[in-house]
Amino acid sequence: MKSILKKVIPHILVLILFVIVSVSYFSPVLQGKKIFQSDIVQYTGMAKQQNDFRANTGAETYWTNSAFGGMPTYQLGAKYPHNYIKKLDLTLRFLPRPADYLFLYFIGIYILFLVFKIDYKLALLGALAFGFSTYLIIILGVGHNAKAHAIAYMPLVLSGIILTFRKRYLYGFLLTTVAMALELVTNHFQMTYYLLLLVVVLGIAYLVDAFRKNELPQYFKSLSVMAIAVILALGLNATNFLATQEYAKESTRGKSELTINSDGTEKESSNALSNEYITEYSYGIVETFDLFIPGFMGGSNGESVGDDSDTYDFFRKNQVPPLQAKEMVKSLPMYWGDQPIVAGPAYIGAVVFFLAILGMFLVKGRIKWWLLGGIILSLLLSWGKNFGFFTNFFIDYVPLYNKFRAVSSIQVIIEICMPILAVMGLHYFFKDSVEKEKKVNAIKYSAIILGGISLIFLAFKNSLFDFAGGNDGYYIQSVGQDFVDALKTDRKSMFTSDTFRSLFFVILSAGTLWFLLKGKLKKVTAIVILIVLLVIDLTLVDRRYVNNDSFVAARQMDKPFQENAADLQILEDKEHYRVYDLSGNPFSSGRASYFHNALGGYSAVKLKRIQDIDDFYLSKGDIGILNMMNVRYLIQTGDSGGVSAQINPYANGNAWFVQNVKIVEDANEEILSLDSLNTKQTAIVHKDFERLIPNKIFAQDSTATINLASFTSNQLVYDSESKEDRLAVFSEVYYPNGWNAYIDGKLTESLRADYLLRALYIPKGTHKIEFKFEPNIVITGGRIALGSSILFGLMLLGGLYFEYKKKA
Repeated sequence: MKSILKKVIPHILVLILFVIVSVSYFSPVLQGKKIFQSDIVQYTGMAKQQNDFRANTGAETYWTNSAFGGMPTYQLGAKYPHNYIKKLDLTLRFLPRPADYLFLYFIGIYILFLVFKIDYKLALLGALAFGFSTYLIIILGVGHNAKAHAIAYMPLVLSGIILTFRKRYLYGFLLTTVAMALELVTNHFQMTYYLLLLVVVLGIAYLVDAFRKNELPQYFKSLSVMAIAVILALGLNATNFLATQEYAKESTRGKSELTINSDGTEKESSNALSNEYITEYSYGIVETFDLFIPGFMGGSNGESVGDDSDTYDFFRKNQVPPLQAKEMVKSLPMYWGDQPIVAGPAYIGAVVFFLAILGMFLVKGRIKWWLLGGIILSLLLSWGKNFGFFTNFFIDYVPLYNKFRAVSSIQVIIEICMPILAVMGLHYFFKDSVEKEKKVNAIKYSAIILGGISLIFLAFKNSLFDFAGGNDGYYIQSVGQDFVDALKTDRKSMFTSDTFRSLFFVILSAGTLWFLLKGKLKKVTAIVILIVLLVIDLTLVDRRYVNNDSFVAARQMDKPFQENAADLQILEDKEHYRVYDLSGNPFSSGRASYFHNALGGYSAVKLKRIQDIDDFYLSKGDIGILNMMNVRYLIQTGDSGGVSAQINPYANGNAWFVQNVKIVEDANEEILSLDSLNTKQTAIVHKDFERLIPNKIFAQDSTATINLASFTSNQLVYDSESKEDRLAVFSEVYYPNGWNAYIDGKLTESLRADYLLRALYIPKGTHKIEFKFEPNIVITGGRIALGSSILFGLMLLGGLYFEYKKKA
């Protein structure tokens, strides 16, 4: 018992330390504050209606009317039945946000190091190196929570895979299942896809090793075990996975039926994102060095330079008051790389970089090659259009790669591999079996490589770089050449100081290991020194971008939007209608969705048909289309800067009977026919739905009525009365998967009209019309998740019993 405690106590202390460090770094959470995350602010607006529904009814709605005229909530935090793996995830994230994600960073990779049988002290060092990697902190600052969530579980998945390859089949299976299920529950498939690429590299390295060792049967047995684990993990997340897959086909990530663009030019038929969209955020080849030097490319588009800068002097010379000048230099366009917007550098740390280079000289075998393979693959793909032939090959030929944008974010693989390589390097460095001469050479060569790079940059910076940013031309026109010259000088100063800074940390790290070899330091002392250097190195850079100033009062995040005069006016109207917010960009803000049923919203995965309507009409200022969407109010900014609500008297209402139907052959004709169309009288219907409309022309009947009787986000009830059969069009988004129409309680097939809306052929007489959102995918997925949970529970108990009997 004492021996077990002796083994367990260090790990318990490390976990407690992780909790303390996580909360300490984000210490304002102890005061009840919350980090201000711009993306989460928009998400809060988008998700408010469904959250209110859940709070008021205790039930879940899988449809919201508050965004883009209506959309499923699958990508807005929907809660699914029998999602027990989500409950485990919530249990692990017991700390206040964002400390919970930092803790997950730490614990996930710490477990991976333990699987590698690394000493807990080195595992602690590696966990801190990974968790405080600047990119991982920055994404917490801007609100990319799902991305951070997925990255945090990546090392845990690798842990299960490594265990399985090491022939620990039972524990490998159990850990892979749980870890992969947790990875999938984060619902960030782009990060999971990048993890898959790394796993492929790892698998190739282990395949080559198995072939050399004549162990191919064991290798394929491991693959079989992992395949079963992944299938079971998918089952545990069945509802989320199936719903996302179903929705993706109808979203902007799915294949468009249109073959023309809004300007009339031919559109490439594809179910993928465009090459330009995918590679918009391409990492610059030279920009790679900001992995080692944080200010290499100026940091971010909103960098603080202080009042000892040339830019501050520029403002003062131009009669800007001191206090105002100090505020202005807190957010300057210092970044001069290739990407449109950068919130900060992907800095890994000079200490980590030095130790990783050290590892390249000391680590041998399959571990070294899959780590190097992952780093190289990640780096080449992150360059995107700057390394076009390689990226285009992946876009054209590698399955699913063309489904994701922002290729620079694949550098998360580097963020994982470099700390692992660094710790493995130290692990071998501390081994007595490794010759001292090899250790000396590793220190020497690593220091020479990084020191040489630093000195070259310092000596030849003026000839190598011009420090000119992509938007400098705009600033020359708007502010003047002197301002840009001051910016360039500050960029150069930042480049110089941060290069010296990285060189300094390399020297200290190399010196620590050198003195250890000389017997001047003990192993534990050296590790402690390296941990201190590493934490200081990374956190000082991290806090340039995410610090105590990033936190606000909890209420500001819980209720990020405040009613203005226009909102208050509109909210007095308790009927069902839509609002179009023209006070900003309606399709890139969740503000209106927070208060109203908005036509706009904020999402990268909106329904593709609403995006098409925006491309063809709304974005061009053609707002006649708003009538068919029942937009009753437009929020506009007046000449004085205030906002007001303008009533649209021409809105069609919630439902109406049309007089005639125009059948069209394809999606192009369907959307183009909306131009100048009187949607109140005529409905445009695709030929696929023609079978549902016996009549195409309907006699005028002033007594025919159809009115909305009641409504919630997932159910609408109408009263209909007419002397003849008629076609009713509803100002609701048509979504084929889940919306069921009932006439007097009888399920009736609905159709799509006017490219975007629902329509229903209604027989004469008085009828009750109901639309209910009843997605079968949620029911099916829930059953699969329940079955998978029971199966995994039985396998867990059986496996543990088997191990117990085996040991007995």
